[in-house]
Amino acid sequence: MKNEYLAFPFEILSIVKETEIDWTYTVKYDGPLVGGQFMQLSIPGVGEAPISISDFRDGSLDMTIRKVGRLTDAIFNLEAGDSLFMRGPYGNGFELSKYVDKHVVIIAGGTGLAPVKNVIEKLTSGEIKTNSTRALIGFKSPDDVLFEDALKRWSQDHEVTVTVDKQPDKPWNGKVGLVTEHIPTLEGYDIEKTEAIVVGPPMMMKFTTLALLKAGYLPQNITVSFERNMSCGIGKCGHCKIDETYVCLEGPVFNYTTAVKLLD
Repeated sequence: MKNEYLAFPFEILSIVKETEIDWTYTVKYDGPLVGGQFMQLSIPGVGEAPISISDFRDGSLDMTIRKVGRLTDAIFNLEAGDSLFMRGPYGNGFELSKYVDKHVVIIAGGTGLAPVKNVIEKLTSGEIKTNSTRALIGFKSPDDVLFEDALKRWSQDHEVTVTVDKQPDKPWNGKVGLVTEHIPTLEGYDIEKTEAIVVGPPMMMKFTTLALLKAGYLPQNITVSFERNMSCGIGKCGHCKIDETYVCLEGPVFNYTTAVKLLD
């Protein structure tokens, strides 16, 4: 009988410190992946947790991990050449074909940028040909900004707005205010034909989707990810269940017409 909980060791190829508490681990991996999927990451004897895949390429994948507890404390003690145990991938991921020849806006909050990073890479690089790609990304402070090199690269040919919640007490060249405050600036295109992707903390997603609807975006053109509700990946523990929906199995990516029934 196949053990669905069995995890296997994968070599850490490199570690990048994005912030003091958010590090990106590049792990040796070969296999099909879709942006928005996640892995179950573990260290034997310590614990296991779902972690979004922040990017991938031939031969490796990236996971951006926040130091928040016993398991991640142990992971932060690992070095390149050590192994992480993984099982997966899990989840449905983003259907990129729906964005071909469309205007697309991606709105991400904090670490919610990680699960949608690969999507932005494919849309801004032209691998997926859109009519336009814009990104509105919010962080608590300049010290919390992730993927600075990628943000600069995306900004070269695309409209990328980076904002922090409050005016910082250090030099800052970006915007200030919550992402919802900047949604009115996302003008100039046929909003009713624009696709929107929203990923972030639950309250951020709730009020961002409401702001998009108020601005004229159509519910069927909004996609969200419930990446913070992921749990065992296989629907056995039940912790991902919202009403009758298992986020691990049916998500974490949902069209808003379904997600509106799951948002608190």
